[in-house]
Amino acid sequence: MIVLLVVLVSGCATRTVGWTPVVPANLAVPSSQVLSREARAAGVQIYECSMRREDPKRPEWVFKAPEAELFSRTGEKIGKHYGGPTWESNDGSTVVGEVKARHDAPDPDAIPWLLLSAKSTTGVGVFARTQSIQRIDTVGGKAPVSGCTEAQVGATVRVDYKATYYFYEARP
Repeated sequence: MIVLLVVLVSGCATRTVGWTPVVPANLAVPSSQVLSREARAAGVQIYECSMRREDPKRPEWVFKAPEAELFSRTGEKIGKHYGGPTWESNDGSTVVGEVKARHDAPDPDAIPWLLLSAKSTTGVGVFARTQSIQRIDTVGGKAPVSGCTEAQVGATVRVDYKATYYFYEARP
């Protein structure tokens, strides 16, 4: 009975090795990378009312930065996410990303799903070897559809959002 239990448990653990989330094709990471970390984010997307470059007479909400806490699946705080975009682990390691691809979220009221590549990393912790990041399962976070007027130029709004981030590193 104990042997059967060990076989079942190790079989389940093996099935999660190399697991990757199902995403649209344009958000897929290279096959040379493997999932290294999952983080669930809860926070805000910050927007500023500013004049449009292409039409300086019309103001719009422009994305400035995210501000979120990162959690494990079990709810343990494991880091934070902020402008850059930067993800910082509790161990001090960081990764700064650069957007490579976007895909509209299934929820029309949610910010898009993203594929980012690591522009830079610091430290020796969990984010130090990150090569790619996916943002999926987004909820909320979109800029307001109205309310940005000339009188509000310079004002900021903080829109609640949630997302799941997947971090990938080189396959060993």
